[in-house]
Amino acid sequence: MSVRLCVFLGSIAAAALGLSSPVCAQLGDEPLKLADSQLEPVKWGDVEGWAGDDHLAAFTAFQASCQTFRNAKPDDDRPIYNALREVCRRAAAARPTNKEAARRFFEDNFRPVQITRLGEAQGFLTGYYEPIVEGSRFPNPEFHVPLYRRPHDLVAAGYKPGSGDFPNKGALIGHRNENGEIVPYHDRGAIEAGALDGQKLEICWLRDPFEALAIQIQGSARVILEDGTPLRVNYDSHNGYPYTAVGRVLIERNLVPREEMSMQRIRDWMAANPDEAPKVRATNRSYVFFRVSGLSNEGEPVGAQGVPLIPGRSIAVDKIHVYGTPFFIDASLPIESAKPNTPFRRLMIAQDTGSAIVGPARADLYWGAGDDAARIAGRIRHPGRFVMLLPRELDMIEAGKHMPLPVAKPNIPEAEVKKEEGKSKQQASQRVPLPVAKPNIPEAEVKKEEGKPKQQAGKTEEKSRVKKLRRQVGTVRWRPRS
Repeated sequence: MSVRLCVFLGSIAAAALGLSSPVCAQLGDEPLKLADSQLEPVKWGDVEGWAGDDHLAAFTAFQASCQTFRNAKPDDDRPIYNALREVCRRAAAARPTNKEAARRFFEDNFRPVQITRLGEAQGFLTGYYEPIVEGSRFPNPEFHVPLYRRPHDLVAAGYKPGSGDFPNKGALIGHRNENGEIVPYHDRGAIEAGALDGQKLEICWLRDPFEALAIQIQGSARVILEDGTPLRVNYDSHNGYPYTAVGRVLIERNLVPREEMSMQRIRDWMAANPDEAPKVRATNRSYVFFRVSGLSNEGEPVGAQGVPLIPGRSIAVDKIHVYGTPFFIDASLPIESAKPNTPFRRLMIAQDTGSAIVGPARADLYWGAGDDAARIAGRIRHPGRFVMLLPRELDMIEAGKHMPLPVAKPNIPEAEVKKEEGKSKQQASQRVPLPVAKPNIPEAEVKKEEGKPKQQAGKTEEKSRVKKLRRQVGTVRWRPRS
């Protein structure tokens, strides 16, 4: 689907077109193509909270993303990708040393564009973090929940092993049957019941089924093994089923009140209901597989872009966006408490993705590792305003040229205009029927005609009087005189 571009015209242009609202048009391939999106250019002064942010911290995160543009050959033909490469080239020479200089860099190289899904006013935010859990290399009564690597028989349509990252979405994923057709893979319920046993896919073993679920939701983890070795695992692939939020299932079944919902609340419910918990987890048929990314406890996990995530500056977005794109997020979030009363106005960089992150104005905010980050991330499910920073190489005025405009009025000389106006009046006078003229009647005739009704009325009254008299005195007979 083409992007719907909404551009606010100047007052003169709007008046000329008879418009008082954004002009919207369906664009083709150039210069932008974002599915199901609505874009509205705004001014920097209208981006609430923009001036108060720490743009130097955002610039550091942006520079990290730029490394992928500088070190890799162009493998993306989207206009935004190529434009970001140019901005990154200038960022290498900019080297701002304070917030103000970093802010000027972003304002000089980008244009702010509010982005939403078509027909919606705001986007939607969630939070994620890196769990830190204990685990074991071998199964035992304490650690008995496996964390799996990608199965050998998991395939995706059009994907060749070794050709790059396994498709996250947008491809048919499953396993091949005896006819070579791709059919659905084992879902969560089947895998938790042992469908992958005996294939030697276990990376490690965890203590709690909820911990395995949480790691799959977050996409990475630090597993502290029995000898103290930190095993870093990261998202690799999934079984092809759409993600279903377990928290929503608990709310719909009236098992947890909506206002109490959080990751900790889900954990508490599952611990208190061990027999029902597998059935609730099975409602989320999606299952995630991992790869080992390191044996260090230092640094942050690597996102899908291939750079370490930065707490409070990295976001996961839908893959319709280009990694490295800056987004300014404006929302009220439950950061300091469970109530969403903390203003969050911050420039974030798209550096990750996830199978549950779907839509043009949808983001997962990365908060870091550990319990504190988990508490904040687990509370966030809130709306927010998304302002995408579009590289100036992509001219919104050029995009506006694709809008259908009214047919231009022909240039007619003044004499011709008057002549045509005269013809129009003459034709109009000929077409309009006039009322029939009133006949010219002499005054005497008028009086005569006016008297007739009165005379007729008098005769009628006389007849009525005679009939009444006859009823009273009978028939009158006349005799001649003698």
